[in-house]
Amino acid sequence: MRPASPFKISIIAIAAFAVTGCASIVSDSKYPVAVTSSPSGAAYEIFNESGVSVRSGVTPDEVTLRAGAGYFDGEKYTVTYRKDGYTSSTQTLESGIDGWYWGNIVIGGLIGMLIVDPATGAMYTLPEKINSTLTVAPVSAISAVERSSVQVQ
Repeated sequence: MRPASPFKISIIAIAAFAVTGCASIVSDSKYPVAVTSSPSGAAYEIFNESGVSVRSGVTPDEVTLRAGAGYFDGEKYTVTYRKDGYTSSTQTLESGIDGWYWGNIVIGGLIGMLIVDPATGAMYTLPEKINSTLTVAPVSAISAVERSSVQVQ
């Protein structure tokens, strides 16, 4: 059996890249996101754009989230933070277009740009971290239970 010629190998490589998306090759559809707060120790809950709770925990933490919500639809998350003695806070975490997606113009072609990357969510990326600075709750916002446990000396 004869070894494959460099021309055939080049054609096979080009064909392989043509049926895949650029962002799908060099990027990902899920990303680690650091969830932090000031002060730390706040309970957080993350909801996707459909309102479904996808993760909860205590700061600081790291979560892995999907960047895409569907075909040509980047995900948008709402993160709520709560800590006793502090006013609750809500932050939005939105996906953006991954720079590698534009590599389809050079490498992935129309199949990568219009089918593979949008369908897999690889055309989107998420920020590396989300942070919330919690403010001390006014005394009037402290619950009756907390007030009843306060002792004046």
